[in-house]
Amino acid sequence: MTFTTTTSDAPTRAVTPPHDPLHDAALELTPEQVRQIELNRLRAKARQREKQASSSSSSSARNSNAKRPLSVVVPASSGSPTAPSKRGDPRGDDRRKLQRDARLGKYFDYDLSKMVNSKGGFLIEDDKEADDDSKVKERERERERAMQNLEPPVYLDAGRNPKCHDCGSMDIDLMYRKVFRCLVCNKCRNEKVEKYSLLTKTECKEDYLLTDSELRDEELLPHMLKANPHKSTFANMMLYCRYQVEEFAWKKWGSPEALDAEWERRTAEKKKKKNKKFEQGLRELRKRTREGVWQKRKDAEHKHDFGETMTNEDGVGVQVCHECGFTIEVEEF
Repeated sequence: MTFTTTTSDAPTRAVTPPHDPLHDAALELTPEQVRQIELNRLRAKARQREKQASSSSSSSARNSNAKRPLSVVVPASSGSPTAPSKRGDPRGDDRRKLQRDARLGKYFDYDLSKMVNSKGGFLIEDDKEADDDSKVKERERERERAMQNLEPPVYLDAGRNPKCHDCGSMDIDLMYRKVFRCLVCNKCRNEKVEKYSLLTKTECKEDYLLTDSELRDEELLPHMLKANPHKSTFANMMLYCRYQVEEFAWKKWGSPEALDAEWERRTAEKKKKKNKKFEQGLRELRKRTREGVWQKRKDAEHKHDFGETMTNEDGVGVQVCHECGFTIEVEEF
């Protein structure tokens, strides 16, 4: 049994009862076993006292309000970011950085103290200079664009200036010269429409029987791109000079007469295919119509439904149709 004692100013705790020799006699233990039991009991009490002492020393002391203090003691050997810095470490004031969550994606760190406002809509860094090679390449591209947009020079010597092929005027159309590599003045371009007018890609394919690969080749047929007037989202128009397209078509087909013959042959073949398709559809329609009429006639045929055999006044057996009243004579055997 275990007895407890209670006082007014002390909490209740367990007290070991005195040793009862009668209990040992009842169990019939040897002196060696009794001695071993006493040693185990004393060791257990010693371990219990050490455990209580360690728990009381590790727990923080309570204040006057019987509450634990707000400050938490963190050992210096702890790996927590709030752990005190180690003495003698030159980086003692720095805290170990927390690792960034990979789910937030990639990002770039910029030091705003080194940023300079260029007042051009973006920020640049003082210590980051542009690559010299990229600057040189950009200047070369700008120079090439400027050279392309420049008008050709005019020489004092009239023989060195380009002239129109038709009238010899020096008032050359710059667009035709740059895009189509054609020397023509504005007057001749407006008057000779049958030679210098512009053709679309569709007209070149339908009228001159040219292919897409031939029309895309800039070396064979130079063309000009222009925004589609029908809708801004459509592909750009490809415009060609008429006399260049005709020269290429005559060279491809041999002569204008050969081109006309090829165009007539293709038109006739297209018409033949169209008629063949129409006739085939007409035959299928007639077949479906004929089958429908025959089925209707078949369904419209009347089938007599005769009743039981009856005997008339003459003693002859007859059968009458229930629907139309048709009567037939029946001989019974």
